[in-house]
Amino acid sequence: MLSNWIRDKIHRHCTSECDLCGLTINDPKNQSIWCNYCLRYFVATPRCQCCGLTTIENTEKCGRCLKEPPAWDRLYCISDYQPPISNYISGLKYQHNYQTAFDLTSLLATRIKEPAPILIPVPLYWKRQVSRGYNQSEVLAYFLSKHLLNSPIITKNVFQRIKSTPPQQGLSLNERKSNLRGAFKMKAPPMEKHVAIIDDVVTTGSTVRHLCNLLLEFEVEKIDIYCICRTPEPDN
Repeated sequence: MLSNWIRDKIHRHCTSECDLCGLTINDPKNQSIWCNYCLRYFVATPRCQCCGLTTIENTEKCGRCLKEPPAWDRLYCISDYQPPISNYISGLKYQHNYQTAFDLTSLLATRIKEPAPILIPVPLYWKRQVSRGYNQSEVLAYFLSKHLLNSPIITKNVFQRIKSTPPQQGLSLNERKSNLRGAFKMKAPPMEKHVAIIDDVVTTGSTVRHLCNLLLEFEVEKIDIYCICRTPEPDN
């Protein structure tokens, strides 16, 4: 991790090459690792402010959320799960590329207008965390708290993952729900009534829905979801 951090500092402060296209970043006001042209890949698109899925225009709640409200109040993300941002997520999770979390969460922070005072990373099962060496959601929460107004507190002991489950990736909605049954328990209920759950990618919402239901049992009044990507629904 230290070597990655050192390489990132060299890249950020001693060079000015875009991490995507490799061209020189000529704008001194641009402090990210991407040039102004490549930043267009991350421009906000219209979404439902509740579920986070793309819509024709920004809306508080899409038709589905009006009919079947999710367990949370608002979902904030940067973009759909697609290249190039999906490549950064993969690097963060599986290649120890922690340094990009700083720039990804910087983009995410610009979308969040009223940050929750508490950030709760989605926990990993202990064996998976030991194997990976870290929890990517905790890394994202750490950097996101630096970018958000009033620097929310990161609370890692709210939930405990008590069951090892196969990865959610590639499972259907019903399989995801069944896969997570009994996987989490409440360990220490948060003291605040407004909290945010942090994850890298939200696909069907099964994981965060389980955690939201646990929070609602302890009278948490407002739950936000902060994630880097929201997976679009498959075409019918």
